[in-house]
Amino acid sequence: MSDAPAPPTARGDRTRQLILDTALRMFRERGYAATTMRAVAREAGVAVGNAYYYFPSKEHLVQHFYADLQERLRAAAAPALAAETAFAPRLRAVLHAGIDTTAPYHDFAGTFFKTAAAPTSPLNPFSPESAGPRETAVGLFRDVLDGAAVKPDPELRADLPELLWLAYLGVVLYWVHDRSPGQRRTRTLIDGAVPLIDRLVGLSRLRVLRPVTREVTALIRALRA
Repeated sequence: MSDAPAPPTARGDRTRQLILDTALRMFRERGYAATTMRAVAREAGVAVGNAYYYFPSKEHLVQHFYADLQERLRAAAAPALAAETAFAPRLRAVLHAGIDTTAPYHDFAGTFFKTAAAPTSPLNPFSPESAGPRETAVGLFRDVLDGAAVKPDPELRADLPELLWLAYLGVVLYWVHDRSPGQRRTRTLIDGAVPLIDRLVGLSRLRVLRPVTREVTALIRALRA
C-alpha cells in the first residue's frame, strides 16, 4: 500500500473531502483515539478500501487536514501581505489569519494537541511526517519577512522565519487552552506580542545585541543538526 495520497480528480477530490469532513466531525464527537478509518468510511458511505485508497492511515488523513489549513491560512493572509510593507502589520495579519482559519476546530483542538504532543507521534509538528505542512508554514513567515521594509541582523534573517513559526506554535498552544469568548485572550496576546517582536527584530542590527543574535542562530542550527 502506497503512503502517497491518490492523485486528484474532480470526483476524487469530492470523495477525499467527504472523507475528511466526516473524520473531522467524528473527531469532534468521539475524539481522535476512538475514531477509526473503518468507522469514518462507514459514516461517509464509502468502502473501507476506498477510504484507505485516499488516506493510507488516520495519520495521513490528519496530515492532509494540516496541509489544507496551511493553504487556507496563506489565502486568508494574502490580501494583507499584498497591501502592507511594514513588518508588524504583516506579522499581525498572518497570526490573526491563523486563528481565523482554525477557529471552527477549537472545540476539539485539544484532542489533536494531546495526540501531537507525544514525541513519537507522526502528528507532532516536528516529525518527518509533518515536514510538508511545516515547510509551508515556515515559508509563509519567510514571505512575511521578505516583503517587509525591515532590516534584521543579516545572520539572524535566514533563521527568523523558523523562529516566527515557533512563536506561532506558542500562540496556537495558548489558543488551544483559551476558553474566553471567541478566544479573545489569544487575540490580545497577538496584538501585544507583535510590537515586541517587531522591536526586537529591528534592534537585532545593533552592535551591542549581535552576540545575542549569534547565540540564537547558533542554537537553532545546533537543534537542526
